[in-house]
Amino acid sequence: MKQNQKARKKYTRPHRAGKKPADRQNFEKEILRVLQRAGNRGASAKYLQEQAGVRRHQTESFLLTLAGMVKKGEVQQRRDRYYREKKDRTAQAVVVKVTEGFGFVRPDEEQADVFIPGRYMLGALPGDRVKIAVRQGKGNLLEGEVLQILEEKDYRFTGIFRLEDGLPVVYPDTQMKGPIPIAKGQAKGAKEGDKVLAQIVKRGQRHFDHRAAVMEIFGSGQLASVCCEAILADNGIEKEFPPSVLEEAKKVQEKGLSGREIDRRLDLRGEIIFTIDGADTKDIDDAVSLTRMEDGWVLGVHIADVSYYVRPGSALDEEALRRGTSVYYANAVIPMLPKELSNGICSLNPQEDRLAFSALMRLDREGGLQEYAFHKSVIRSRVKGVYSEINRIFEGTADAAIRQKYHGLEPVLENMKELAGLLSQRRSQRGGLELESSEAKILIGEDGRVQDILPRGSGLAEGLIEEFMLVANEAAASFGIERELPFLFRVHEDPSAEKLEALSELLTVLGLDTSDIKPGVQPSQLQKILRSVQGTDMQALVNSQLLRSMAKAQYSEINKGHFGLVLQKYSHFTSPIRRYPDLAIHRIMSESLKGMDKQEAQRRFGRFAKEAAIHSSGAEQLAMTVERKCEDCYKAEYMSNHLGESYEGVVSGATARGIFVELPNTVEGMVRLSELSGRFEYDGKMEVKDLDSGRRLRIGDRVRVKVARADVSSGDVDFVLDDPSL
Repeated sequence: MKQNQKARKKYTRPHRAGKKPADRQNFEKEILRVLQRAGNRGASAKYLQEQAGVRRHQTESFLLTLAGMVKKGEVQQRRDRYYREKKDRTAQAVVVKVTEGFGFVRPDEEQADVFIPGRYMLGALPGDRVKIAVRQGKGNLLEGEVLQILEEKDYRFTGIFRLEDGLPVVYPDTQMKGPIPIAKGQAKGAKEGDKVLAQIVKRGQRHFDHRAAVMEIFGSGQLASVCCEAILADNGIEKEFPPSVLEEAKKVQEKGLSGREIDRRLDLRGEIIFTIDGADTKDIDDAVSLTRMEDGWVLGVHIADVSYYVRPGSALDEEALRRGTSVYYANAVIPMLPKELSNGICSLNPQEDRLAFSALMRLDREGGLQEYAFHKSVIRSRVKGVYSEINRIFEGTADAAIRQKYHGLEPVLENMKELAGLLSQRRSQRGGLELESSEAKILIGEDGRVQDILPRGSGLAEGLIEEFMLVANEAAASFGIERELPFLFRVHEDPSAEKLEALSELLTVLGLDTSDIKPGVQPSQLQKILRSVQGTDMQALVNSQLLRSMAKAQYSEINKGHFGLVLQKYSHFTSPIRRYPDLAIHRIMSESLKGMDKQEAQRRFGRFAKEAAIHSSGAEQLAMTVERKCEDCYKAEYMSNHLGESYEGVVSGATARGIFVELPNTVEGMVRLSELSGRFEYDGKMEVKDLDSGRRLRIGDRVRVKVARADVSSGDVDFVLDDPSL
């Protein structure tokens, strides 16, 4: 009898807290009640079921309700625990960066990115749209947490394939650095050390819970050429053209020059016109001519008339717009246009008739632009000039072969040299910034490996072409403004107040007069500072900091002037083979020369100019990033053959992790503070200091370093100081 009573008592025992079993309609209320009480501790699903009085047969319904609340953002889920949604301000955002320990998201309505600790990322990946809670962090930093992933984007990444304990993983090159496991059967035959392109195929709530599949195998991750192939693929830059584009290009090439079209153009084939480029250049899009007059000069800049061949709406045009620009790295080029055009019918090859768009500009004796005219023309370049050869002519060191090649052109070259000097002087007088940036010339052997890396020199011939192109680009912008055409301008805005403030703080530490460095500062005032340290140990430091304070130049349908060049109007007219903005304004200018009025121009090209400017700016930035990453891989490959060797370099940057040192050949590597003896501390600006000895390492200092490591796949080079005292 007692046993039956005990059994009955156990069966009829009331639920916790004396509550009746909750029905499905009350699940949400009970979940919120329990989570409110749990606070920051949160609760597991099992605990929620117990506290909400859920019976066994109600489990499925309860869990579905809980999942729905997570999806709606009413409840947060982190790993296997649940939390009531906090009352922080919420926003929608896009994930822009993910690392091993944290991430950043860019809210739709915020100016600044929001820092997200790794444990609050919910496994979100770059490109995902998320709902976040935002709160004020330390200082001006906004912090938050991902409450919900609203939209998952396909996430592809490149990395190195490894086998760890017999299981395949990929170590990503960027963003997440930890190993991502490969899903079962998705290795696709990749071998240890291969560079691969992978894609996340299964999501987890933590980044190391994701699973990936190998999409493409490129080869050994210790070959720079292989790593560059992966970089191109990762950034959507295609080496091959679609069949429709190639077919169209072939037809254009086969059609050749039309005698009827030549008859409609200004015939300049009898003029002394020639090109000046690098020795290996095949896509030649500019040629020059110069006539000295009693009262000044007539400068001709003759540009390949690509717009004649690439018509609006054609397959060629759509592909050129999509690419936006050619991509150059090491000894390779990914052209904007197929070689049938870029190296063929459009290229201003010597001794061949070519259709051109000519800017004929009259300058006064001091090089001031007085008037200009643009003509559709036909030209015939006398010779393919080469920078190094013409520099030798200017230096008086040209051998007989070079003198013979340029026979008859010497007087024109001397006049060009004189005019270029006047133009350079004018640019300097108006305060144009003369900032130096290091560029590398990477020499590749027949085996595809780096043989040497040299700083890319710039002589009088390079400067000459640069000055002439600046004049033509300014004239083209004037043409667009005067005719009130929709246009693409090359704009360079003033430095931001924040960057100027940071620059002022740093230069003040150096003891320089920074009273002029404030919003509205003129380029001439910055140039004055640069000249004040010329030839001193501070020159490299001031130059690098001025570069960092500058805004990025970009394309815009609105004329905003060019800060660095100190020009009120500027465009890109001179490289339509390589840059889509140049092709775009050629098209607009061509129609204007045919008689199109400004109303018709606005109707036909208004929207086109705006969209082309936005897209071209993005394409340019992507190309620059890809070119830099590829060059870093080649530099690391080169330095991997020089491990243990010592070099003298200059401190080019400082961070909390270490200092960067740049060698004369432009290779930059890091000296990590963790590998230095002493207690080094970063000042947050430009130097690290040993708290024990007082030794300082500052941007601009000359140091001797030894090559410690070189990772071709990432492009990273590590140095150690070759100094017995450290």
